[in-house]
Amino acid sequence: MSQKTGIILVVDDEREHADGIAEALEKLCEKAIAVYNGKDALEILHSRRIDIVVTDLKLNSEIDGITILTEAKKEDSRTEVILITAYATIDTCKEALKLGAYDYLVKPIDIGQLRALVGQAGQKISSSQPKQAEKSKQDRDVFYFEGVLPQSPAMKGIFEVLRRVAPTNISVLIEGKSGTGKELLARAIHNNSKRWNKPFRPVNCAGLTETLLESELFGHAKGAFTGAAVDRKGLFEVANQGTLFLDEIGDMTPNSQAKLLRVLEDGIVVPVGSTKPISVDVRIISATNQNLPELIDQKQFRQDLYFRIKGVNISLPSLRDRSEDIQSLISYFIKEASDEVGSKVTGITESAASVLVKYDWPGNIRQLKNCIRTMVVMCDREKLDVIDIPPEIAKRPQLAAPREVSGATSDAGVSLNELEKQAIAETLAKTNGNREKAAKILGIGERTLYRKIKDYNL
Repeated sequence: MSQKTGIILVVDDEREHADGIAEALEKLCEKAIAVYNGKDALEILHSRRIDIVVTDLKLNSEIDGITILTEAKKEDSRTEVILITAYATIDTCKEALKLGAYDYLVKPIDIGQLRALVGQAGQKISSSQPKQAEKSKQDRDVFYFEGVLPQSPAMKGIFEVLRRVAPTNISVLIEGKSGTGKELLARAIHNNSKRWNKPFRPVNCAGLTETLLESELFGHAKGAFTGAAVDRKGLFEVANQGTLFLDEIGDMTPNSQAKLLRVLEDGIVVPVGSTKPISVDVRIISATNQNLPELIDQKQFRQDLYFRIKGVNISLPSLRDRSEDIQSLISYFIKEASDEVGSKVTGITESAASVLVKYDWPGNIRQLKNCIRTMVVMCDREKLDVIDIPPEIAKRPQLAAPREVSGATSDAGVSLNELEKQAIAETLAKTNGNREKAAKILGIGERTLYRKIKDYNL
């Protein structure tokens, strides 16, 4: 298989297994996508080209590996499917091969053997796939966002626009309130573009002085200003053939705007303090939480620059206006935080997820991400629960579902603090104050229980 042409879909309801397999196969393909349930797998198969599917035979849903195999072949007969199972039987294997599976492996799998199978399957695809058919299938590819599939109508509409825009070089302007995920979306545009294997470089235009911003963007020559001890490449040069994300572009000074406009029009950068021009090829994605047309009327933003960066305009809604997407974002941020801190947390209970979905998130996606990270750091179990929700969110009266703990029930409308306090008090009473036993019954670590006992004066 060509390193940059094959797309592999890995399906396993054990997140660590799926991510591990996808990571092991990354160098063999253009992109390896990991999903953790059959529903998401079918949605991807029905909407974009997939060359090879690596799926567990047994999944914790009605959709199993055989169903995924059948649907993959129905969608495109050239897609090759490799099954992984801990329950290999002659009948199961015969059925899978009869339905068109390329091969199967028995757990625990040998990564080297899997790579070899994937390589062989890729060679078969390369030798038999008509280019025109490949193109027509590629044209239906969806916009894929970091493992998150949108559920809200607003985000589905945005993703449909970006599906068409991402593969082009057209500039994109993303508008939205602080924390709505503008940089996440910019990275997703880059990852779905033809520049995906080139640099993506973000810069916060509001966080630097005019001199430092120009140095950051265009580079500088030694001695150009105080502190410029050596020559330095700017982000335009570093991101050549890739993507440059200009966050909070509305905060640029008029002088910096004029210099940026010249670079965008000419494709030439001149480092600060230098006379040597440098040709660059960079796609621009900009973002702002301000109303740029109003700034134009106030003579604070250049109209010609506005039209240059506004190739396609995307307005991101606040998180409370797309609550259908919160569950997918929670799952994504749990994985991200667990990988970062080396946690064993892999999911969240329905009770805790319900509370988070109902919260209005004034800080938008940034607040949700920080909340999940805090929960993951403090959690000693495999699943986050109501008791792990930070106090600033938990203290708000919510329609809380009953805790998933024996004897800990509550009427709807009770605050989370009261719900937690009641559950802990009842469990301590049942264990005659034995904190070690109480922690095990509640499904939390002793450290967390001690903290809660102190918080509630129990």
